[in-house]
Amino acid sequence: MDLFDYQLEKDKVRNAPLAARMRPTKLADFVGQEHLIGIGHVLRNAIDSGNLPSMVLWGPPGSGKTTLANIMAQATTSHFSAVSAVSAGVAELRKVVEEARERRKLSRQKTLLFIDEIHRFNKAQQDAILPFVEDGTITLIGATTENPSFEVISPLLSRSQVFVLKPLSPQEIGIIINRALLDKEFGLGAFSVEIDDPALDYLIAMSNSDARTALNALEVAAMTTPPDETGRRFVTLPVVEDAVQHRAILYDKNGEQHYDIISALHKTMRGSDPDAALYWLARMVEAGEDPLYIVRRLVRFASEDVGMADPQALVVCMAAQQAVHFIGMPEGNLAMAQAVVYLATAPKSNSLYTAYSSAKREVTQGRNEPVPLHLRNAPTKLMKQLDYGKGYKYAHEFEDHFVRQQNLPDSLKGKQFYFPSEQGFEKQALLRLRSWWPERYRKEK
Repeated sequence: MDLFDYQLEKDKVRNAPLAARMRPTKLADFVGQEHLIGIGHVLRNAIDSGNLPSMVLWGPPGSGKTTLANIMAQATTSHFSAVSAVSAGVAELRKVVEEARERRKLSRQKTLLFIDEIHRFNKAQQDAILPFVEDGTITLIGATTENPSFEVISPLLSRSQVFVLKPLSPQEIGIIINRALLDKEFGLGAFSVEIDDPALDYLIAMSNSDARTALNALEVAAMTTPPDETGRRFVTLPVVEDAVQHRAILYDKNGEQHYDIISALHKTMRGSDPDAALYWLARMVEAGEDPLYIVRRLVRFASEDVGMADPQALVVCMAAQQAVHFIGMPEGNLAMAQAVVYLATAPKSNSLYTAYSSAKREVTQGRNEPVPLHLRNAPTKLMKQLDYGKGYKYAHEFEDHFVRQQNLPDSLKGKQFYFPSEQGFEKQALLRLRSWWPERYRKEK
């Protein structure tokens, strides 16, 4: 690199957003992820030894994946080749591999291939780099916000170490912000920026553990605050609120967060915790999840986890579905909230779920015997001659509109699939069943 190129690169860094300018270049300046890069931990040991394995860095946005990859390349004097899975194709990957092969031959320098958003690579693209990861031509560092178990092909995953990055804590975000305020070369130190405590707390909270979001919002707030007569820029809460505008909620409708949060909603309703259930509902709704998907899950829950303990639960959920469909969003969010609170506070029973599962197992694994003759209809003369419907007892002709008769095939006579609980309304159903079928629904078995 000549003097002109060096100056051009330096100017490029100075004109970059604050988050890019403040990107650490050595481990001593890296904030967070002590479980990986703290003294004695596995990734730190690999960096210090200079023997990096191929790896996948899995963590939320702004947790330091790209920064860590750059630091690892510099710490091990490896050549750093970065591509984005959004734009790179197989041809670009092959070019990087050829250059890595030549570099290894001429200077014995290792090539660290960093693939940002590796979860966006399709199977063919991942297959294209697999042989070169395997023979050591390149050391792969893939960065992803998605669970690599689902997004990275098994052969590539088996040749890579997965390191999980944690969200940055509020304290760590605060450290990063304060560094930017003091740094006179790459940060805001030359502008004499100060931020009051309410504004700082709000900025940290609204960053949602994303260092990039925090720094970029800080820069907007600082640069839109005019200096006073002493040259000081004092950033207040209203300025930060205006700079942030709207918090980016961490959520991926097609990824792991989608499944994790709907699971959390389901399990907190099952755990009869309306406060937690409302929180997880809001996480999905405010992130833009399809409301009808949420309602479908509520309908399922009403039968699976409440069931006959409160049959009204299904009615409430279907009403919520109609409300969401009728008035749309965001007004429909309260209908969903009502359904969620109803489900969370309703008595619980999974008797219907286990009963149907048992019946299904019998149907799919047992004998499928013919319907007993007395339960069959006989619309034709031939059917009557074959005793279809013969001996059937019409319940409404008997006292209390009930009559005992065999309703299952002979091999399943007396078989019980439904074991009602004593929760809510289901207890009333159980009492009736015990009066009708005492040998089947007796208290002790």
